[in-house]
Amino acid sequence: MTSRVRAALSAALIALACLLVPFGAPAAWVAYGLADTDRYVTALAPLAADPAVQDSVADAVAGEVGEPARPFVRTLTRTHAFGTAWDAGNRAVHRAVLRAVREGGHHEVTVDIAPIAARVEHRAALPRTEVAVLPAPALDRLRKGYDVLEVAGFWLPVTAATLAVAGIAVAACRRRALTATALGTALGGALLGLAVAVGRRLTLTDLADPVRRPAAGAVYDALTGTLRTVSWLLVAIGLTVAVSCWLTGRYGSPRAPRGSAAPVADPAQQPTRARA
Repeated sequence: MTSRVRAALSAALIALACLLVPFGAPAAWVAYGLADTDRYVTALAPLAADPAVQDSVADAVAGEVGEPARPFVRTLTRTHAFGTAWDAGNRAVHRAVLRAVREGGHHEVTVDIAPIAARVEHRAALPRTEVAVLPAPALDRLRKGYDVLEVAGFWLPVTAATLAVAGIAVAACRRRALTATALGTALGGALLGLAVAVGRRLTLTDLADPVRRPAAGAVYDALTGTLRTVSWLLVAIGLTVAVSCWLTGRYGSPRAPRGSAAPVADPAQQPTRARA
């Protein structure tokens, strides 16, 4: 295999690997982050102290179980017990949705909030305790997307790493290939961070009720915190490796010491001049 063919093949493999980075990270985040109930509850736990989230919870529960529940829920959100109820509610909702996604069926996903309300000191007689959290059409779409992301969450990162290693291995100049891979990884991390920011803007813009945007923004930021961290890590690691490769190539090669005499040519190898 000639050097030109090896360089072209290496460039193609590295380019494919870097293109998979912005897609593999979100897929792994969904499959191993959002799909884990404990991690989901831990990520949302600090939002129990957010006033926007507290008001949004009171409005949502009142809209589902009736206006008599609004004073009870609004009072509850201002107490220390709300943190316990918030974690229990998020755990119940996550398990219900995840069970519906994995088990199948075409029905509305509901959660009974009576056991959650029973954990706090302030109790009230709620007219209805079944709260709908996901309609049937949305469940069908979520199930299709989840099936795809569950597979992609494992194979996309593995494929990206395999392509990158193969691209560096077949390269004629492996240091240059490693530099290109590092820069491509940093670019992929930057694109991932940009996608998270654009997704936040689009998510909040699509909300019909502007009053709920602060709460929705807080939830979005809490859930995508890991993705933002991963994007910064990819940028930092990629740039660090690229700079290291550049410094190694520029200053790492041995040089002749100063003051050393220039090599003397072998007289036998010098061309003979024709005598006049």
